Amino acid sequence: MRARIYQPAKTAMSSGQGKTHVWFLEFDPNSPRSVDPLMGWTSSDDMNSQLRLRFDSKEAAQAYAKDHGIDAVVMEPNKRRPNIRARGYAENFAVDRKGAWTH
Repeated sequence: MRARIYQPAKTAMSSGQGKTHVWFLEFDPNSPRSVDPLMGWTSSDDMNSQLRLRFDSKEAAQAYAKDHGIDAVVMEPNKRRPNIRARGYAENFAVDRKGAWTH
């Protein structure tokens, strides 16, 4: 059984880092999905494709995979540097602003 261990990225709609500190273990599909000819629904007989395990650390996920004989591949996240300005959003409305207001 193959699986992947990864840490999810932040959503594109948010600048916050919420829900990005946990690690997940997801199994690779064992069989391809099939399309029902009558209804057009996509189905699969692979129950492990519906399973997603959550862990607090990468080490815990690796230990679980090792204990249960799962061949897991760890995908390291691409970290962004934080975009933190000295005074933040309030700098736009400061009374001691050095430059001219542009709009």
